[in-house]
Amino acid sequence: METPALTAPDVNLQALEARLAQDLAWLELPAKSWVPPQYVDDKRVRDVVIVGAGMAGLVASGMLKRLGVDNQQVLDRAPSGQEGPWATYARMRTLRSPKQLTGPAMGLPALTFRAYFEARFGCEAWEKLDRAPRLVWMDYLIWYRKVLSLPVENEVEVQAIDPRSDGLLAMKVARNDGVETVFARHVVLANGRDGLGGPFVPSIADAIDRKFWAHTADEINFEALQNKRVAVIGAGASSMDNAAVALETGCARLDLFIRRNDIPRVNKFTGIGSQGVIHGFAGLPDEWKWRFLDHTIRAQTPPPRPSTLRVSQHANAHFHLGSPILKLEEKGDHVVLTTPKGAYDVDFIIFGTGFQVDLLARPELSALARYIRLWRDRFAAPEDMPNPELENSPDLGGSFEFLEKVPGSCPALHQIHCFNFPATLSHGKLSGDIPAISEGADRLARGIVRSLFVADRERHYAALTAFDTPELLGDEWTDADAAVGAPHAAA
Repeated sequence: METPALTAPDVNLQALEARLAQDLAWLELPAKSWVPPQYVDDKRVRDVVIVGAGMAGLVASGMLKRLGVDNQQVLDRAPSGQEGPWATYARMRTLRSPKQLTGPAMGLPALTFRAYFEARFGCEAWEKLDRAPRLVWMDYLIWYRKVLSLPVENEVEVQAIDPRSDGLLAMKVARNDGVETVFARHVVLANGRDGLGGPFVPSIADAIDRKFWAHTADEINFEALQNKRVAVIGAGASSMDNAAVALETGCARLDLFIRRNDIPRVNKFTGIGSQGVIHGFAGLPDEWKWRFLDHTIRAQTPPPRPSTLRVSQHANAHFHLGSPILKLEEKGDHVVLTTPKGAYDVDFIIFGTGFQVDLLARPELSALARYIRLWRDRFAAPEDMPNPELENSPDLGGSFEFLEKVPGSCPALHQIHCFNFPATLSHGKLSGDIPAISEGADRLARGIVRSLFVADRERHYAALTAFDTPELLGDEWTDADAAVGAPHAAA
């Protein structure tokens, strides 16, 4: 859908921001700062550093600030306004989630997407809206960051996270003007779908030159694909979105190759969405967590109907079902793609093959990866439910913190929190998607607050014993028995 016409956004947004400020004031939020400061060589240690300023990173920051942890920093490698996928490699017209979801609003009505949208476009436009336009959602997140005054720094890359003997984490941080070390007590990895690995591309792509292919998460020059034969591998939402953009940009032919004999049609997890799932999933026995997610993964998530129709409306779009890729071979200026149903000449291939967890692929985790406990270290997959994706998921504690493969081998892992999609097996869908992101951030922030307080217990106790501001001055009463020789009341 097209973005609706603006109403009077400046005036309306100012009114919304005033209401939000009043709501926060009535709730006495954010809470007062309470964490005792720490220093290394006269340099303030950050209580929390959040890696990633997309939706997950912003709501994590907002929830920590709400609980009085204001000595924090949010770092993102992207320029301001390009955090996350929304303005970069996300190529759908609208979000896939229903517009009513409150997402990162943290229970505050004035912070919801609906409130923002109605302030900009009016109530009538909201009623007509099907789903949130992708770039309007990005605008909302930019506004969210601004109204909450979140401490985001852009165009910063975290190159390494190293544990120190004093219990702190040393982060090697690269900026345009050089590299510095940032010291942190806790680190939150809110760095998206590829935060613990990267895009997955099948090894069959090794047979052809890199110029012939891209992953859906890559920057793709669709203009260069005009009048070209384009193949898209996969039937997920990103495959459909990229296929649609190629068609709309003017490719000559689009072939969509789908391994299954049918496109998945039912979004399984949506069917059981509830507060029970949000708050109860983490309490399931291991075998039941595995059973739920294995079934969901095997069924796969269908692409949205509008995304699929966006492709199929083009006469030069061709769907090939039951067509796994058997071979890729360069032939001059193009590639021959072979499936069980035939061979196809294509000029460019787009892999919509998702993401994988591969800790060794993350240079910032190089000092830690070998110590991190995965689900394969915790749980033996049932013989009838092998699932490499689940086996490689990190095994996380109650606050999304990493756990040690061997107890005592790397205690610093307990100070590093995985608040991205691979946390799903441990916590449910609380850290990667819109529906329950606030609940996930609340669980994360409360755990960090607990840890900070426990770690600083000596300083808090010292503050308790030193506190001597009196509530009473001593002149508020008279002791009836204070006078020497005062007569006692008759028996």
